[in-house]
Amino acid sequence: MGRKSIAGLVALAALTAGAAGCTVQPAGADGEGGSPVRIEVPSRTPSAPAPKSPASRAPAPVGPGKSSPPSAPAPRVLWSPGDSGRDIRELQARLRQVAWIFEGPTGTYDDATAKAVRGFQDKRGLPGTGVTDSVTWQRLLGMTREPGKWELYLMGGQPADAPDPRCRTGRVLCISKSSRTLRWMIDGRTVDTMPVRFGSEYTPTREGVFQVYWKSRHHVSTLYDSPMPYAMFFSGGQAVHFSADFAARGYGGASHGCVNVRDEGAIARLYGQVRNGDKVVVHW
Repeated sequence: MGRKSIAGLVALAALTAGAAGCTVQPAGADGEGGSPVRIEVPSRTPSAPAPKSPASRAPAPVGPGKSSPPSAPAPRVLWSPGDSGRDIRELQARLRQVAWIFEGPTGTYDDATAKAVRGFQDKRGLPGTGVTDSVTWQRLLGMTREPGKWELYLMGGQPADAPDPRCRTGRVLCISKSSRTLRWMIDGRTVDTMPVRFGSEYTPTREGVFQVYWKSRHHVSTLYDSPMPYAMFFSGGQAVHFSADFAARGYGGASHGCVNVRDEGAIARLYGQVRNGDKVVVHW
């Protein structure tokens, strides 16, 4: 083949390459490179990979020498038997709302509380441990409302207010309507504290400074025909006395104006120490 024929073929190849789209490849760092002209042939749109068969998508079987997939972490334990405090009161109050506890909150995670938690868990398909974990607590929160103060302290146990200034001298029954507590004080020192209940809005307990004027150990009300054991009268027919109804129902009820005490042992001790003439202060 002559020189002209060869040159013509080269020119034709170059023209064809330009029509297809060509790029010039740069030389390497040492000034040398591959062919200065590369012919790129337009490609088709890539097709999607073929779907894998169900067998290829299935997880590899766990067998000897192969680890199992990681398990979910165990829920965090919040409270367990033996714990005490305000949080336990809320737990008990919420369990009471859904009828797993019928007594008032005590603030102590006792056997009755563990039994109630276990029943709640079993009913809802949770592990019945009797221990309150984060999963159990969230489920209980979703079914109940925020308990009020007197739901938390339905049967007493609330902290007492600071003594009224009028209570700081002498022998005084210092009774706070705000904290619903009675302090027995002698010369500014608190000897005993107990929860108390008052009259309703229709039969309110009077406020002010009074004196114990009569004590009656086995008193029965002639007006309401109801027992008033360990009665210490301070204003007309109003007295500090033990109330079986308060002991049974807590703050769910009210007196006819008297100051009710639910702890019979505490009122018995108090009755033995209080004298006629001792001061009574009823305050907010």
